[in-house]
Amino acid sequence: MAATSFKKVSAEYRKHLPDLSIPRFTISKQQDAYEYSKAFQTEKIPPWLYKLTQAWETLYQEPFKGVTVDGNIIPNLFKKQDEGVDIKSIVGAAENVLTKLSSEQKQQLSYPVDAREWRAWSNPEFLLRPFGLRLEEVSEDIAQSILNVLKATFSPQGYEKAIAAMRINHFLGELCEVPKIMNKYSYNFLLFGTPSPTEPWGWSLYGHHLCLNVFLVGPQIVISPTFTGAEPNIIDEGEFSGTQILHTEGNLGLRLMQSLSDTQKQKATIFKGMYDPAMNPTGDLTKDRWNKDDQRHLCGAFRDNRVVPYEGVVVDKFTPEQKQLVLDIAEQFLLYLPDSARGLRKDLIRSHFDDTHFCWIGGHTDNDAYYFRIQSPVIILEFDHHSGVFLTNTEPAKFHTHTLVRTPNGGDYGSVFRKTREKL
Repeated sequence: MAATSFKKVSAEYRKHLPDLSIPRFTISKQQDAYEYSKAFQTEKIPPWLYKLTQAWETLYQEPFKGVTVDGNIIPNLFKKQDEGVDIKSIVGAAENVLTKLSSEQKQQLSYPVDAREWRAWSNPEFLLRPFGLRLEEVSEDIAQSILNVLKATFSPQGYEKAIAAMRINHFLGELCEVPKIMNKYSYNFLLFGTPSPTEPWGWSLYGHHLCLNVFLVGPQIVISPTFTGAEPNIIDEGEFSGTQILHTEGNLGLRLMQSLSDTQKQKATIFKGMYDPAMNPTGDLTKDRWNKDDQRHLCGAFRDNRVVPYEGVVVDKFTPEQKQLVLDIAEQFLLYLPDSARGLRKDLIRSHFDDTHFCWIGGHTDNDAYYFRIQSPVIILEFDHHSGVFLTNTEPAKFHTHTLVRTPNGGDYGSVFRKTREKL
């Protein structure tokens, strides 16, 4: 993003800084993450979010199946393969964490490889399910060793993306004067199974605007679901000033949309406005396509079994340049994957272009906020600009972004590569 654009984003979001003298902030600044969550669940404020968390609880109890287009899993889409993952380094980093823990901490951290807790992640700042170890509650040495697991697992660019999301969360906590609720370490880390160079295992990390699920079996890796977001999506002061995130994905999506013919744009656009009553006709938080928290994205927390029909235009009809843009977008969404694995994943996406759809909500000028989705039998990528949660903008804005990656048809959490998945 050019310097002028950075200044523009900074100026725009700073128009919407919250009034910190209101009770929401004067009370919450005195609370830690547990007190804050308890108050939310006791007082049920805001009521719309409390109702959503109750809907999440219902969805969490469902046995895992996977996201589909019609309720039916398409079999044999994913194969076991050597993806060139440096599994020994990842195992070593995870084992190093374990050497630093007390027996109680090890027990708190560790879950069976097929535990339901894989699916317990959520992206709001409320700590609804305090599983695993929370980074802010352990020593700096242990916290850094956990971050080294991320570093060993991800591509260098993917690791920097994750760290940027955590730093921006810290920055938001400073802006709102609630550092006990939102900081760079307000994330929970869980270990599933026993770190092994040959047997299935994995880990997850979740908290506000960053939720990562990593499954490993030998030199093969699955990183999904992932949720990466930011409000605002830049840091414009302090130690990490200049940090920015999720602009490239958005700009590539907009470039793709703008490159379409008028006929294609019309077909790709499933709703012209970012808010449309047709998105929420019944108010059913488990089925309707819009709610105040998820807004337009469909595959967020606890939507592991959602039916998401194809919408928009088929990618196979695109020009070679437009198809490359689809792969460039996938590159950014899949940046956490090590380079070799990411290349193979993009090859798989390309092989399904005849059944890949691109859809859009909102306008498509340079100044518009928007939503887009790329969806095929093997990938779902969602990008959405949101209205304010801590900032005060009532309309979606380009400085608050949510992105999601799902592997449909049972691919999330590496489920298709497990020996058993009854508990999921």
